[in-house]
Amino acid sequence: MSSEIIKQNPFQSMIDRFNIAADILKLDNPIRQKLQRAEKQIVVNFSIVLDNGIEQNFEGYRVIHNTALGPSKGGIRYDSAVNLEEVKALAAWMTWKSAVTGIPFGGAKGGIICDPSTLSKRELEKITRAYTKSLSDIFGPQKDVPAPDMGTGPDEMGWLMDEFSLVHGKTIHGVVTGKHLHAGGSLGRVEATGKGVSIITLLALEKLKLRPAKSSVAIQGFGNVGLHSALFLFEKGLKIVAVSDISEALYNPDGINVPELILYYNLNNKSIKGYPNSKAIKHEELLLLEVDVLIPAAKEDVITRANANDVRAKIIVEAANGPVSSDADIILQDKNVLVIPDILANAGGVTVSYFEWLQNTLVEVWGVNQVNIRLEKILEKSFETVFHAAKKYNVSPRIASYILALQKVAERQTVKEVIEATGKYKQNQN
Repeated sequence: MSSEIIKQNPFQSMIDRFNIAADILKLDNPIRQKLQRAEKQIVVNFSIVLDNGIEQNFEGYRVIHNTALGPSKGGIRYDSAVNLEEVKALAAWMTWKSAVTGIPFGGAKGGIICDPSTLSKRELEKITRAYTKSLSDIFGPQKDVPAPDMGTGPDEMGWLMDEFSLVHGKTIHGVVTGKHLHAGGSLGRVEATGKGVSIITLLALEKLKLRPAKSSVAIQGFGNVGLHSALFLFEKGLKIVAVSDISEALYNPDGINVPELILYYNLNNKSIKGYPNSKAIKHEELLLLEVDVLIPAAKEDVITRANANDVRAKIIVEAANGPVSSDADIILQDKNVLVIPDILANAGGVTVSYFEWLQNTLVEVWGVNQVNIRLEKILEKSFETVFHAAKKYNVSPRIASYILALQKVAERQTVKEVIEATGKYKQNQN
C-alpha cells in the first residue's frame, strides 16, 4: 500500500460525481449551477459559560442545500473537525439520498465545532440550546428538520425540540427527528441506518450470487451505525471477521461473536479496545482484508487513490457518508469491486426519520414491525431502481444513483420555479 496521504475535499467528490451524471442527463448550465450550490449557508457564533465558570465561544453551521422535494432534512454533528466544506457536501448528499429513496424531503446538514468527549452533559445541553436559538427562524417542521449525526443523539434532539418549542410558545414535536420515544421519537429509529445497511448488503450479495452464510464482512467503525450493521448481519449468518473503533481494530478469521462484543463494548466505556477473542491489527489493515464485504461506517475519504488498488473486498457498502473519494471510483471499478453508494446504502436513517416526522405530523404511533416492513420495502425498491438505471446507462450504481436523484430534483426545481414565477406575476398584476 502507498504511504501517500491523500485527503480529497468531500464537496469536490460530490461535484465530480454530480458532473458525470449531469453530463449524461445533458442538464443545462442554469439548473446545473443551481443544484450544485446550496440555497442557504448559515454560520452562527454563540457563547456559553462552561462548568468551570469560563465563557467559551463556539461556531456552528447549517447548510440548506435544496428544498425542491420538500422541507430540508439532515443531521447535526458535534466534532472538532467540522468545517463548512464538509457540511456543504453532507447537505448535498442528503438531497440526493432523499431523492433516490423517494422521501419527500430536501437536503440539509449542520454542525458545531467542538469535542463532545470533553464536554459535560450540562455543557452539551447549553451548546444545543444556544445553537437552536440562533437558528430558530430556520428550523421548522415544514422548513428544515434536523436529526442526530456524529457526536449527537436523542438527548441533543430532545433539547433542540424543547428550546425550539420554548421560542415558539408551544410544543412542536415535528421540528426534529431522532428523539427519545417519550419526546415523540419513533420505534426503530436508533437502529434504522444500521438496519438499512444490512438490508442493502444482503441485496448486494444476492446480485453477486454470494450466500450470506458463506460471506465474510469487515466493518470500519463501531458507533451506532457500525454496531447495528454488525449485529443485524451477524444475526443473518454472515461472518464478521473484523471491526474497529477509534481505539482499536480487531480481527478474527473465524468470526467475532457480535452480541458478546457489544456487551464488552458497553461494559468497557463504549470501547472495543482489549476485547479478548480476537487480535489487534492496524486500523488501515482492516480496509485491505480479503473479505466479501467491506463496510466503512466511520468518516469520509478512508478509501482514496492511495489505497484503492490494495482493496480486496468484492463489495463495498458505504455506511458512512463519502468514505470512498471520487478519485478512487475508477480504480475500484477497474478491479470489479461493487460499490454500493452512501446515498443508497445508508438511507435507512433518513427513511425512518421521515416515518418519525410523519407520525408526529399525523399524531400517530407506529409499531416497530410496521416501521421495519415499510423501511425494507422502500430500500428494496430503491436498490432495484438504481441497478436498473445502472444497466440502462451502462454506469456504476453510484452514478446511476446520481442520475436518478438529479433527474428528480431538476424536474421538481423547474416546476417550483415556474410556480413561484407565476405567483409573482399574479401579484404584480394586482
